[in-house]
Amino acid sequence: MENVNNEHYDASDIQVLEGLEAVRKRPGMYIGTTDIKGLHHLVWEIVDNAIDEALAGYCKNIEVVINKDNSITVKDDGRGIPVDIHPKTKLSTVETVYTVLHAGGKFGGGGYKVSGGLHGVGASVVNALSKWVEVKVYKNGNIYFVKFENGGHTVEPLKIIDTCDINRTGTVVTFKPDPSIFDSEVYDYETLKVRIRELAFLNRGLSLSLRDDRDDEDTTGEHFLYEGGISEYVRFINQNKTVLHENIIHLSGEEDDVMFEVAMQYNSGYNENIYSFVNNINTHDGGTHEEGVKRALTRVINNYARKAGILKEKDDSLTGDDVKEGLTMIISCKHPNPQFAGQKKGRLGNSEVRKLADNVFSTGSERFLT
Repeated sequence: MENVNNEHYDASDIQVLEGLEAVRKRPGMYIGTTDIKGLHHLVWEIVDNAIDEALAGYCKNIEVVINKDNSITVKDDGRGIPVDIHPKTKLSTVETVYTVLHAGGKFGGGGYKVSGGLHGVGASVVNALSKWVEVKVYKNGNIYFVKFENGGHTVEPLKIIDTCDINRTGTVVTFKPDPSIFDSEVYDYETLKVRIRELAFLNRGLSLSLRDDRDDEDTTGEHFLYEGGISEYVRFINQNKTVLHENIIHLSGEEDDVMFEVAMQYNSGYNENIYSFVNNINTHDGGTHEEGVKRALTRVINNYARKAGILKEKDDSLTGDDVKEGLTMIISCKHPNPQFAGQKKGRLGNSEVRKLADNVFSTGSERFLT
């Protein structure tokens, strides 16, 4: 049969998008959606960069401000983005990070051992989807400044605008989302607060604050700092529940640069509240870190129940559902090379984490029960 589709199709029909055009053309590929959730996702990408500095041991304080015009400012006291000329792009490293996809310290170059974020492309994606972005870097006794507009075009190349204390370091990023891309430009304070508080729980000893300058009465904002880490997270979730044991079980371990910890406490309710995270990312669909803990939890409690005479040899073993009744548990894994299943990072796939999680939980909980 003769092919009736004789439409023209050659190299001229293949579109090549330069720079950050691809992000603006298909924003959903990078931030999931352009609704209110995607709008807030921009904040998390910049905050995640600051969190990565904290995970590397260089940042103690992070501040997020909603400005009057619904732009966002994120301040940190990390090392400050490098300002020297990048050997490959011939641009300042700040401009490179904000204008080149897959340019960052998260690809094995030694910048970060553990990181969250959008696989190291967060800053450039935020720039691509913003009306304007301003970056200040405190480094080497100087304050450096660069500005981008209309999807990441450099309008003020990196320059020194002032001096500062030689010991002061850090980065201040202010960005205004592009109204032509997002359904809404209005940030929700409560949404930001919940996630920032969660990040404080997940990163013991890290100070995070949130302030809303749209509200003339909110002059100080809110401050979150939890020296107890995920144990305080469990206590926060159980604050209005009747707990069955006052002390929270908190276990941790590390192997091959993979850090793992779990905190748990039973309450008198029937529902389970188990939340798991990898590099501060909520793994809603679980994964190997959850599987390892749940497997160990069932085994450890059954062994204890039999040794204590609560279960006889002829009795059936307790099931996973039995041992999770009334359980509040936070599982946190920090991994240098997490393998997530799916673009939304909802499930961890690293097989070696299952064994680590099992070992850490088994060893620690058996010690607790003896």
